[in-house]
Amino acid sequence: MKNNYITKFTLLFVVLGLALSSCSEEFLEEVPTESVSDVTATSTTGNLFLVINGIHRSLYIRYGAQGRSGIGSLMIQNDVLGEDFVMTSRGNGWFVSAAGWLDHTNADDSDNLFPYRTYYRIIRNANVVINGAENAEGDAAERQAALGQATLYRAWAHFQMVQLYGIRYSAGAENTQPGIPIRLTADNDPLPRASVEEVYTQINTDLDAAIELLDGYVRPNKSHLDQSVALGLKARVALVQQNYQVAADYAAQARANYNLMSNDDYYANFNTYTNGEWMWGSYIQEDQTDYYGNFGAYVSRNYSSTNIRTNPKAINNLLYDQISETDIRAVLFDPTGQHDSLPPGYSIASNFSLFPYTSQKFLAAGTGDSRMDVPYMRAGEMYLIEAEALSYIDEGAARSVLFDFASNRDPEYTLSTNTGQALKEEIYIQRRIELWGEGFRFYDLKRLNQPLDRTGANHVQTVINNVYEVPAGDNRWQWLIPLDALNANPLLKQNPI
Repeated sequence: MKNNYITKFTLLFVVLGLALSSCSEEFLEEVPTESVSDVTATSTTGNLFLVINGIHRSLYIRYGAQGRSGIGSLMIQNDVLGEDFVMTSRGNGWFVSAAGWLDHTNADDSDNLFPYRTYYRIIRNANVVINGAENAEGDAAERQAALGQATLYRAWAHFQMVQLYGIRYSAGAENTQPGIPIRLTADNDPLPRASVEEVYTQINTDLDAAIELLDGYVRPNKSHLDQSVALGLKARVALVQQNYQVAADYAAQARANYNLMSNDDYYANFNTYTNGEWMWGSYIQEDQTDYYGNFGAYVSRNYSSTNIRTNPKAINNLLYDQISETDIRAVLFDPTGQHDSLPPGYSIASNFSLFPYTSQKFLAAGTGDSRMDVPYMRAGEMYLIEAEALSYIDEGAARSVLFDFASNRDPEYTLSTNTGQALKEEIYIQRRIELWGEGFRFYDLKRLNQPLDRTGANHVQTVINNVYEVPAGDNRWQWLIPLDALNANPLLKQNPI
């Protein structure tokens, strides 16, 4: 019965993709589709939830090529653009051109189009629910929960995109620089790029609405969105906008009902969304796996794919050297590359390439099973947002929050005595270590207006296309608007090259 239900809502999601298509935006369509007659997506609250469940599912389906499997692949894109996520060889080619800053600086590149296409598909289907919920027959609480999740998805997708394609938000400025088109309806009429300020205004409007709509909603599992996720996203957005009091307040609220995981769980039980620290993640069912396309097929240490066997992922050795020996996170990376200390039940075969500093943070279900749950939000991130935000307004409180977090990871950690920029740098290092491989590094470098600096680390020149440094403020921090999108929408303007 469960599988039939999943098939039903997945099919409905695909049908909506067809029903809302037009010649002007055929560039959004890439995957095979089927047609079901007489589907009325918003006639009942049950159907609203079919659409919501379809959006949940869309976070980990393949969009054409093997390296474009939902949000997990977008997380990898963001991390390979940074300095902390190291690809040890060219492997079989996946994400190599992204690491060399070639994909997002080429408007005709399919991997530049990938996030643009993916997030607007999510927005479009969220708008189906948002615009149709009022007239759906059924339970009022169910309607409100569906509407709240759709509104939160719309906010999240716009937020992800404006960080890629727009110039960074600068507090105190007018932020009139081009952002992205704001889509509030399910049609595909050409729209111009709204200003970055306008995009963030809409994001916050949606977030505030979602927080209210999801009040009291109890979700069936962490693939669904609840109020804590809305609060957490509000904290993320406020941090990017340098609205530090709001960021600190909402991060504290978001994590209030979650506990930081134990050291045992961190090492041996990180990759399941049932972990008490996880706030939001995708669970990959066995009958819905993408084998060589799953997140675990690229970032795990143990799945036997060509990519992992030949190109195991490593941490920047300079960052690793800043992890205390008593910190549980030190064992998530092996400086020898031998991986003799994997948790019980996990192993790597003799034909796996061995490189120093390779990660064992992410472990798939087995050498023949790439499934692992994909983390989108954890309570640990909320502690770090709160600490960073407080470092601008109340350093004592920032040190206290940082201690609560860091002493969980490292029992030998002592209350920081740092102040000013030194305190901020300590928090940044904790964030880099904690969120390694979870898709944040490009966003963090951009929001902090910091340069890319890969010099002196264990990067491979031929993998990163000799791109060791990119200055802060360089045009390359803005992804180019995809050529297909420009051709489909005459009102779009390209970013400077």
